[in-house]
Amino acid sequence: MNRFIASPASNGNSRITAVLGPTNTGKTHLAVERLCGHTSGMIGFPLRLLAREVYEKVVAAKGAASVALITGEEKIVPPGARWFLCTVESMPLDREVAFMAIDEGQMGADPERGHVFTDRLLRARGYAETMILGSETLRPLIRKLIPEAEIITRPRFSTLAYAGPKKLSRLPHRTAIVAFTAAEVYAIAEMLRRQKGGAAVVMGSLSPRTRNAQVAMYQSGEVDYLVATDAIGMGLNMDITHVAFAALGKFDGKRQRRLTLSEMAQIAGRAGRHQRDGTFGTVQLGSEANCSFTPEEIEGLEEHRFEPLTHLVWRNTDLDFSSLPKLVAAMDARTPRPELVRSDDAIDLGVLKRLAGEPWVMERASSRTLGERGLFRLWQACSLPDYRKTGVEAHTRLVGRVFRHLTEGRGHLPDAWIAAEIAHLDRMTGDVEAIADRIAAARTWTYIAHRPDWLDNPAHWAERTRALEDRLSDALHGALTQRFVDRRTAVLLKDLKARGVSAHVLIEADGGVAVDGEVIGRLDGFRFTADAAARAGEQRLLLAAAERHLSRELGARAKRLAEAGDADFTLDFDGSLPPRLLWQGARVAVLRKGRDALTPRVELDRAVSALGPDDRRRVQERLERFVGEAIAHVAAPLAKVQALRAEVSAPARGLIVQLVEGLGVLAREHVAEQLVGVTRTDRQALSRCGVRMGPLHLFVPALLRPEPTRWRLALWAVASELTSLPPLPAPGRVSLSGAAVEAPANVLLVAGFWRLGQGKDAIAVRIDMVDRLSRHIHERRDGRAPFMPDPNWASTLGLSQDGLARLLRALGYRPRLVDGAPHFAWAGPRPAIRRSAPADEVVPPARGNEASPFASLAAMMRR
Repeated sequence: MNRFIASPASNGNSRITAVLGPTNTGKTHLAVERLCGHTSGMIGFPLRLLAREVYEKVVAAKGAASVALITGEEKIVPPGARWFLCTVESMPLDREVAFMAIDEGQMGADPERGHVFTDRLLRARGYAETMILGSETLRPLIRKLIPEAEIITRPRFSTLAYAGPKKLSRLPHRTAIVAFTAAEVYAIAEMLRRQKGGAAVVMGSLSPRTRNAQVAMYQSGEVDYLVATDAIGMGLNMDITHVAFAALGKFDGKRQRRLTLSEMAQIAGRAGRHQRDGTFGTVQLGSEANCSFTPEEIEGLEEHRFEPLTHLVWRNTDLDFSSLPKLVAAMDARTPRPELVRSDDAIDLGVLKRLAGEPWVMERASSRTLGERGLFRLWQACSLPDYRKTGVEAHTRLVGRVFRHLTEGRGHLPDAWIAAEIAHLDRMTGDVEAIADRIAAARTWTYIAHRPDWLDNPAHWAERTRALEDRLSDALHGALTQRFVDRRTAVLLKDLKARGVSAHVLIEADGGVAVDGEVIGRLDGFRFTADAAARAGEQRLLLAAAERHLSRELGARAKRLAEAGDADFTLDFDGSLPPRLLWQGARVAVLRKGRDALTPRVELDRAVSALGPDDRRRVQERLERFVGEAIAHVAAPLAKVQALRAEVSAPARGLIVQLVEGLGVLAREHVAEQLVGVTRTDRQALSRCGVRMGPLHLFVPALLRPEPTRWRLALWAVASELTSLPPLPAPGRVSLSGAAVEAPANVLLVAGFWRLGQGKDAIAVRIDMVDRLSRHIHERRDGRAPFMPDPNWASTLGLSQDGLARLLRALGYRPRLVDGAPHFAWAGPRPAIRRSAPADEVVPPARGNEASPFASLAAMMRR
């Protein structure tokens, strides 16, 4: 019986100490200190994540050349290594070391992995000191199985108190939410992303690189919440204030069951650190509580009182490789002590039993050529972990292929097969689940790469598989962060709760606004627009952040606007109403109806109205000054005309009033009576002030230029209280046709155009061009004698030959054929152009003039 407990490394003088107590007692820290105090040592941990964490600490103290890390998928063993950090399954027990420690010894009761922990508790010894770390529940079994062990109780440094159930939205900062399936972890992390800005995710299946990146994100405060499986109960040291259970039951591989009190304590004990107290409770994910602690459980957790363990799981390690039946029989051996119970068939034994039924496996395992080596290789292959959790059936197929290769040729796995499998996994695309599945598959090949007797070039494949797992781990961290962390929401939530701390606000040249590096929207002038990609709930956070951080910037902008020159202001008017005033391209106000057309009212934009009273007043005064000066500059010719009222007759004064009201353009038919009383002296005075009396309109040519026209249209539309306008004529156009002519006649008149005709055939010509044409014709014709139009008139006016003919008819000229050539003769003004000429104006067909440049014009005149 003693052979099951004796250690080949023990010389009988080894001191054995069992350090027991709840979490947050510094047991692991004590073991690391003892390890470093010996000339050599080894610690077995329950998780490779924890082994890696402690490895990095010991390397910092002892140097990388003296420290080894051994896990199923990672092996760093320098030639002179003296201190070993391992997973329990990977501990090299054939090495003699001064110090030996087993962490989380109570795991010996675990149905799946317990037999490994039990074996190490009974057999692994340091020749100078052995330390067993675990829960108080181990005490009676330590007394019975290792009576020579000294038991030391380590009390918890801080208290652990029950905080009751809480809604997810009410969880305090630095909370770890614990769930027991990947689906639950992902669902909770998604809810935290929406409500709290995100969470880090920690699961035992993550690679160390991914786990470290997620924990670093949590530890740095980038996120305040951690969603994890019960893997956090295995000694991972994190700054956790509160542990919230999303469930109090889990599937243990066989059935759904409630957590034991010691399992609850292992997880809840992560709350608090050293002498800082912690709390635990449950989280309500729906309208009703999904789980709750019993009063007895709460009392036990707070007082650290748990039912002691009554047995540990055991499996025979004294295996017989003389034959396959004897190997299976050895695995099924009875336990040597009542405190030890046989483990259920683990996946390695399940695979072995399935392969034992295969004839080719039996043949190779019992081959005389291979001898016991063949059976040993079969057991080695069966020990390949099922990282992907594919089940016994699928895993057996993989193990069978591995064993086939190990018993053929030189007994190594083919490089081509490994390369093909690695190439298939070397893809960084896909969602979290897909990348995590590839990492699990990559762990299989990482494990294989660290079996030097299985490969031709193990160092090469170890490097390849490590690089692959690193790339996949980085991709998984990125996918987890992208899916479960909304950094902008997290930053804004922290910012709103901050007191006396100013976040770093950056306003880009293009108007982008960032708070602590996160873009929240754009600031155009004084108007803040939240990021359009933000969710509805997030919009409120963005606006609140802008209100908090942009007040100083808006005040500074108000000051710059009040001191700005006229060049920084523009009138934005393309026909849409109301006309807008821009400062450096940003909207700051609009024009509204005032006392008259030349004195509009300036109405501040809503964003500007939110400024303080003093800033608002300064902005209002500066904009009113700009508008007044701009109108005075644009309407200077009208002011000059107004100054004539004291020098001219009463009819001329009435004409001036209407000309000013018309903003520099007036149809003669509307002032026919006043024109009768205007004297020659009045006309000369008006002409000197820039007023042109054309055949059909009175106008000020200087006001028909593009910029004055734009201002006049804007002022006229505001004074008329219009709500819409058709598209304005493009600057520089001298004639219009098509849809542009469909605007009301009064709009075209203010724009400086005279419309001829109705409907789709209508045209409009700028009135100063009509006046210029009239003057050319007056200089060209001789009384009522017919004259030939200049061929350049149509192109100058931007008209077709038909359009020119219609314009001439509207001006009072009638077409005539003289010697077969088209001419026009004065017949007196007509009130409006008609669609067809009267019968007495029909012109006989032209004879022999088809080649003339006016041949088509003559044909049009016949219509």
